[in-house]
Amino acid sequence: MKESNVKGWWLIRLALTIVGKKGLAELKKASKHGKESQAELLRRMITTAKDTVYGKEHYFDAILKATSPEELFRLYRKYVPINDYEDLRPYVERHKNGEADVLFPGKPKMYGTTSGTTKEPKWIPITEQYYQEVVKKMNQIWFYTLIMNKPHVFYGPALSIVGKAIEGAAPDGTVYGSVSGVMQRDIPHFMEVIHTAPADVFHIADYKARYYAIMRMGIERDTRLIITANPSTLVEMQTNANEFYDEYVNDIEHGTLSTRFTIPDKIRAALEAKLKPNPQRAAELRELKAKYGTVLPKHYWPRMEIVNVWFCGNTKVYFEKIKDSFSPNCVFHEFSYVSTECKAGVVLKSGTQDTVTFGHKVYFEFIHESELDCPNPRIYQLYEVQQGQRYSMLVTTSAGLYRYNMNDLLEITGFYNQFPTVQFIQKVNGTISLTGEKLHERQFIEAVHAVEQKTGKAAPFFVGFADMQKSNYRFYFEFADQHVTLKEAEHFTEELDQCLQDYNVEYKEKRTSNRLKAPDTSLLVPESFEQFKARCIDMGYRDGQFKVNLLMQDEKRHEMFKELVK
Repeated sequence: MKESNVKGWWLIRLALTIVGKKGLAELKKASKHGKESQAELLRRMITTAKDTVYGKEHYFDAILKATSPEELFRLYRKYVPINDYEDLRPYVERHKNGEADVLFPGKPKMYGTTSGTTKEPKWIPITEQYYQEVVKKMNQIWFYTLIMNKPHVFYGPALSIVGKAIEGAAPDGTVYGSVSGVMQRDIPHFMEVIHTAPADVFHIADYKARYYAIMRMGIERDTRLIITANPSTLVEMQTNANEFYDEYVNDIEHGTLSTRFTIPDKIRAALEAKLKPNPQRAAELRELKAKYGTVLPKHYWPRMEIVNVWFCGNTKVYFEKIKDSFSPNCVFHEFSYVSTECKAGVVLKSGTQDTVTFGHKVYFEFIHESELDCPNPRIYQLYEVQQGQRYSMLVTTSAGLYRYNMNDLLEITGFYNQFPTVQFIQKVNGTISLTGEKLHERQFIEAVHAVEQKTGKAAPFFVGFADMQKSNYRFYFEFADQHVTLKEAEHFTEELDQCLQDYNVEYKEKRTSNRLKAPDTSLLVPESFEQFKARCIDMGYRDGQFKVNLLMQDEKRHEMFKELVK
């Protein structure tokens, strides 16, 4: 299989190298002076926002009177509290309803939505400044790192999985959607040849149809690069390929897009405009199936250079399921520690999980894991953290997040000059994320209570566990009425599953796409909590300090509850 000779490949590589080198040089220079870079950045962000509602309420003018970096950091801690999204929501709501100069000057370019700790999603503002200076600049370095690791990675097409650029609008008309989708939509015209499918494909609502269209167009090409954050997406794409391989081949042979899938006419027309009969490629794919039976990415994409995907934290389980499916010459490049709230940095070397923090783009503070539950924890500056230690990160961005607690446990793996490198370990403070759903204990509790009201079945005790191997949750219930049957309990879980989808946009997306499987149900014996507590105390837990989270990823405790099932 040979990709058609596109004259623009060298131009794409040249352009990405030029802008990437420039950004990397800026990073290297700034990283040599960690304290000064952070102070300069923080002063610049506070100066920009000093006349906003938030800036006036939190004495930004007074903070700016600092005469040294240390004093600047101290005054910032004094006047600005540690925030979670619920603390900032009232300000964001004012922006959403048309008010300018609330968290930052003017209004946002767009919003990114993601799940929160309540049933209301987070609306994360993205300002034009943040988009240009952080998202765009980091992406330029990111693409250059791929070239540094695999010089020919852009000498062929890339299959990237992003969200819809525009999903809707706030009351004032400001759009919300996927930042990565906007980036893909707005790439220079000469780079459009990179993508195996047009952005229209991400507007297909039915996930099976979406995966089909993505894979049908990707398998036809000599794809060199895959970009998708969560490896669970690759698992589902391979499942789709196994199920519909013959359909792909038939479509590729005739230049069609199967009508068995629900694809809106407008999107179908846009995709079909990119297709033409390719009997030679179809014949190659048929030969692969005759030879191997089950055809894997290493067979139909033998020249794959890089798969850019997370393989840290919980995602490692899904990564292990797909890593051997690719060619031995393919390298895996960690996607970096990024989220809707903050693009913290970039992994510079393939094969590592070390995200180099961009201390000249984001202001960072850290809380050591030993003090996460303290009301007044010690705050560490970027240059004060220690290698091998674990911390929760606070970020301040030019998009209106001030001392925002990311609620992620990170390990400091080393330093890039004076900027620390970090590796994501897990979510903290009652949040679990198997496939990116970020399900919070509070949402789980509220959803159970809602289903109790709906069904009339009271559950005095309940608990949920994440099951990494099955990619789902198992919910345990002790109902007040001990005569509730397992079938009735399973119906309770079905209602709970739907309620969680209503409460959590990320949970709904992962369930709809089948990356997160349907939850399982178990009935607990009477006085299950009391029995569990007694056993824990026998194991050495202190009675006065005993508490149990109701949503956990804890195999030892999970095994204990399995023994309490009826």
